[in-house]
Amino acid sequence: MKLAALLCVTAGFVNAAGFLGFSVLTTNVTGHAALFAERIAMQDWQTARVVALWMFLFLAGAFISSLTVSLIGRNQQFSYVIPILMELLVLLIVGLAGYRYDGSLVARELFAGSLLFVMGLQNALVSMISGSVVRTTHLTGTFTDLGIELAQIIQKGNRKNAVLRSRIKMRAAIISFFLFGALLGAYLFNVFQFHAFLFPVAVLLYTLFYDIFRISIKRFYRNLQLPWKNH
Repeated sequence: MKLAALLCVTAGFVNAAGFLGFSVLTTNVTGHAALFAERIAMQDWQTARVVALWMFLFLAGAFISSLTVSLIGRNQQFSYVIPILMELLVLLIVGLAGYRYDGSLVARELFAGSLLFVMGLQNALVSMISGSVVRTTHLTGTFTDLGIELAQIIQKGNRKNAVLRSRIKMRAAIISFFLFGALLGAYLFNVFQFHAFLFPVAVLLYTLFYDIFRISIKRFYRNLQLPWKNH
């Protein structure tokens, strides 16, 4: 849940800042599917090719993340390190090289495509770790699930259902963190432009080092206590 919350902030941030920077929604492919169909109907083959590439990159990110976690093992500590490091690197490049963006179709294809790739990476990562319960890069499914669960909780037999209440709190937290990230992304992009993408880089670094430090401390104290227990 902590990992999901931090990554929801990142996704909301990237969604807002990516739209302001490149005029492209970079955290899901639903709108791109409609745009792809519209461009095909208008016989705008160049734009259709770019949109198709964006959808493929989101898919590729999800594939690579899933493959990485599967090979390492989802129950292994730090199985998410490699996908998050990849996401961190791409966001760092966008933050430092974004000033080169000139509004051309090629530049938009490159920058927006890279953000779609890492959002696919992140979405698959959290989905696998949570058992397909949590999605961090879009809110459509989360709002749907929340609506279903709110309808269930008001029924007499479910009002004291602890599991259902826990799920509602989780959905509300995911939505809140995503919206917070989006608001922050919009504000910081207006102030710092593309350097604003360094903020989610900092969030991802914190995510990695917090868990590594926490687990290392636990191991240290466990090893420290073993000699005393043996005596």
